[in-house]
Amino acid sequence: MSNPGSKPVVAGVDGSSSAIHAVRWAAAEARRRNTYLRLVFADVFSMVFIPDMPAVALPEPYTTAVRRQAERWLEQAKDVAEAAMDGLAVRTEVHVGQAATVLIRQSLEAQLVVVGSRGLGALTGLIVGSVAVALSAHGHCPVAVIPGPETALPDAPAVVGVDGSSAGEKALTTAFESASRRGVVLRAVHTWHSVSGDKAWWTEGDWETAQTDEERWLAEQLAGWCAKYPEVEVRRYVSYDRPARALLEHAQHAQIVVVGARGRGGFTGLLLGSTSQQLLHHSPCPVVVAR
Repeated sequence: MSNPGSKPVVAGVDGSSSAIHAVRWAAAEARRRNTYLRLVFADVFSMVFIPDMPAVALPEPYTTAVRRQAERWLEQAKDVAEAAMDGLAVRTEVHVGQAATVLIRQSLEAQLVVVGSRGLGALTGLIVGSVAVALSAHGHCPVAVIPGPETALPDAPAVVGVDGSSAGEKALTTAFESASRRGVVLRAVHTWHSVSGDKAWWTEGDWETAQTDEERWLAEQLAGWCAKYPEVEVRRYVSYDRPARALLEHAQHAQIVVVGARGRGGFTGLLLGSTSQQLLHHSPCPVVVAR
């Protein structure tokens, strides 16, 4: 049974199929966390002033019609969540405001906020919506962006990017907890590359030394986490590559990829790193941006 006293998992609802996929994923996550699911609709339409038009007879006031539509979408989403997870406690709320603003505010009191990669307002060809990007950049708790219906096998691994940054530490916390809840293997992915010159100038000995040093570094980074989560089987992957490309390769057969909002080397003021952004746009599986 859900624990109504704990912080909820929050899912954004807007009537799109993308949001329904997110709701179904969020329901399963709420069950894993033994908490309830809060479904939130951001009513931006009520912020628009509609002047009186005596010559036009409307069947009902504009704001009433908007609220009624929101309630229908929320009820549909609630039915999906309850069907996916029998016995799950689900609450619905309507808040006036822009979707990103409303969900960022919700993240202050949530364990996790879940959104679809595209909403009703997405332009054709736009792979990830502005709400997902804004929430991932400014949210106060981990944010999950769901690209579509669940396709990974139940025993598919979780994946985490490891780079030694403070954001990477938060990603490790989220990743180990996620792997533990799911009872799956955690793939820890670390990449390195030369910043002193073209790799063509490296000798075979240079390559071997650098690779060995990076493998040792990753093992040291994970030692404390492995001791804290002994139930999680960890497999380490170190390669000469760019982080986003390596993580996307692992994402092809994963059920979740966890990254920090900003990695090592992020520019001051850049709230969402390039690796996180590339994963949001191209990952075939859910991406969790840890905070």
